[in-house]
Amino acid sequence: MKIAAFNAKNLGWKKVTDKTVVRYLTKIMSQYSVVLILEVVDKSGKAMEKLLQELNSTSSNRTRPYSIIASSQLGRDTYKEQFVCFYRKDEVTLAACHQYEDNQAGDVDAFAREPFILRFSCPTTVVKDLVLIPVHTKPEDSEKELDELHDVVVAIRKKWGTDNIMILGDFNADGRYLSKKKKDKIRICSAPYYWLIEDDVDTTSSNCNDHTYDRIVVYGQTVLDAIVPGSAKSFNFQREFKLTDEETRSISDHYPVEVELRTNQKAPRQRNMALPQTTKPTSTQRRTPKKASWLFESAVA
Repeated sequence: MKIAAFNAKNLGWKKVTDKTVVRYLTKIMSQYSVVLILEVVDKSGKAMEKLLQELNSTSSNRTRPYSIIASSQLGRDTYKEQFVCFYRKDEVTLAACHQYEDNQAGDVDAFAREPFILRFSCPTTVVKDLVLIPVHTKPEDSEKELDELHDVVVAIRKKWGTDNIMILGDFNADGRYLSKKKKDKIRICSAPYYWLIEDDVDTTSSNCNDHTYDRIVVYGQTVLDAIVPGSAKSFNFQREFKLTDEETRSISDHYPVEVELRTNQKAPRQRNMALPQTTKPTSTQRRTPKKASWLFESAVA
């Protein structure tokens, strides 16, 4: 079962009504049982309804349709984004969702977009229960946000009583944003956390850099052992679909990052991965996050 996170770059009505863009978006998304879309800008929800319709109208998905769930509009100022998750309902069941509220006493406002946390029942995989924490950090604050993810994991382990946790998305964990020295101090950069995307993996579609901004991190040995060895990687859709630079940029400046969960308990286990080498700083301000907004399928909080 394949899971992915994809920063689809300012995904809204304009892009989902572009026939070329939506054709490739649905091709990309159809590879995955669960795909978390980041940087969704869709106040009305109509763009994601349209994308779901387009996705489920493709021949490969008509008999195995996707469902969708989304966070509220998240952000400190007038610019807001959503985390949106598409998942095949014949493979997984959405058991619960939780909008993390960054309001610990005496703490600073760490997240530009608080994690929208999803819990899935996965009956066909080695781990039958899996929590996904999508991430899109503010680049200048990536050090602080990534460090605070440890507190999110602690909270969700207490709330749901599970250690089967995967953190994935656009960490901005490379280049000028997070130095190796600062990375080493981040709490999710040491055991029992394991980084599955290696530092030499290019997750950007830009010809100007080969940074590994996008990452997948798992908590604990149980989930690590459930990973198909070598399956954690970026999906270079430009190369796969033979797109021009212009066509590629119209879809996104990021590639999806993906991983596969084992379905056969006799399959070989994933080896422990080396922790990443990464780069940069912080700054924050307080605001009260909203609860999760529109849900195309209800979930238990």
